[in-house]
Amino acid sequence: MQGLDGLRGLAALYVVLFHCWLYAFPGYPNSAAPPWLDVLMFGRIAVVFFLVLSGFSLAISPARHGWRSDGVLRFLRRRAWRILPPYWAALILSLAVSWLVVPASHNGPPTGASVLVYGLVAQDVFTAPTPNGAFWSIGVEAELYLVFPLLLLVRRRFNATVLILCATLPVIGLGLTAAGASPAEGDNLLAPHLFPVFVAGVVGAGIVAASDRVRRLPWGWFAVLAALPVLALGVVRGEVWTVNHYFWVDLAVAPAMTMLLASVATGRPAALVRFLTTRPLRSLGDFSYSLYLIHLPIVLVVIRRVAPHFVSPGLHTFCFTLLVGLPVSVLAARLFSQVFELPFKRNRSWQSLIGRSSGVQPFPSTTVPEEQNQPPVPETTPSRGNSPVRSVT
Repeated sequence: MQGLDGLRGLAALYVVLFHCWLYAFPGYPNSAAPPWLDVLMFGRIAVVFFLVLSGFSLAISPARHGWRSDGVLRFLRRRAWRILPPYWAALILSLAVSWLVVPASHNGPPTGASVLVYGLVAQDVFTAPTPNGAFWSIGVEAELYLVFPLLLLVRRRFNATVLILCATLPVIGLGLTAAGASPAEGDNLLAPHLFPVFVAGVVGAGIVAASDRVRRLPWGWFAVLAALPVLALGVVRGEVWTVNHYFWVDLAVAPAMTMLLASVATGRPAALVRFLTTRPLRSLGDFSYSLYLIHLPIVLVVIRRVAPHFVSPGLHTFCFTLLVGLPVSVLAARLFSQVFELPFKRNRSWQSLIGRSSGVQPFPSTTVPEEQNQPPVPETTPSRGNSPVRSVT
C-alpha cells in the first residue's frame, strides 16, 4: 500500500544505524557514545514497528473481506514461500561469516545446535549461539504467523475490543507480577510479550476498510497525541531507563505506531505520503527485508576486522562504519534481494519461478503482486544472552 514500503525501508535503515552505533560503542545501554548519538540507541523500537506493520499489512485484505482469509494452510504456505528462502540464504551467509571471519555472539561461534535451531526458525523457543543477532525477530514473526488465522477468527466472531483485551491483559498481568513490575528478558520466549503489538497492527488494518467517515479522521494527529506521553516519559527518565523498561515501552508505543500506519495508508498527511513514495524510499522498501537479514554480519566485519587497521576505537570507528559499512550493506542487500527475495515476491510457485528464470511465461501466469506484508521484522527484538543485539533491536 502507498507509503508503507517507505516506512518499512526507513525502519530497516534505522536498524542498520543502530547496529553501527551498538558495536562501535560497547557497554550498551551505558555506552561511551557521545550524547548526541543517543537517538540511535533504540533499535528495539524499530523492530516493534516492524511487528506492528506486519500485522497491519497482513490484515488489510481480510479486513476488506469481512475478516476472512483464503485458508489457513494457504496463508502459511504463502508466508513460508515469502520469508524462508531469503532467511535461509542469509543464515548460510551469517554462519560462514561467524565461522570464518568474526563471531556474531560474545558466546563464541555458532554450533551444530545453532544450525538446527535457526534453520528451523525456532530461536524464540530454544537457545543456541546466534549466527546473526538480527534473527531473533524472525523467530517471533514465525510464531505470530501461526496464530494470525486465530486472530482473524476472534475479530470476525466478536470485535476489535475483545481481540485487544485477549491479547493485552495477560501480558499486562505478567508484567505486573514480575519483580519490580519490570520483567527481565532473556534470549528467547519474546513472542508472548510482543503479541499485543502485532495485534495492534491487525486491529488497525480495520481503519483502511472502514467507512469514509472513519478513514477521514485525523489519524496522524492521533498518532502524535498517543506518542507524546511515551516520548515525555522517556525524556524525563532517560535513555537507559527506557531501554531497561522495553517491556512496557513496547506496549505503550504500539497505538501511536498503528495510528501512523492508518494515517499513511489512508493518504494523509499528503506531504508525508509523497515523501514516502519517492523512488529512493520505495526502492529501499523493496529490499528492506534483505537489508535487515544481512546487514549485521557486514557491520561486524567492518567494525571488528577492517576498522582497527585504519581508525581508533569509538567515534572514529563509528564514522568509518557509516562511510564503509552502511553503503556496503545497502548495496549488498539490494543485490541479495535480486537473487533470494524478489523472485519469491513476484512468483507464488516453483513452476512460475523456474518458468520466469528460463524466459518461459507459464500459462496461466502465476506471477502476482507482492503481498502487502513482510517482516522484520522487524530484530524487532534483542536478547541479553547470545548477542547484545537480541535484547535491543
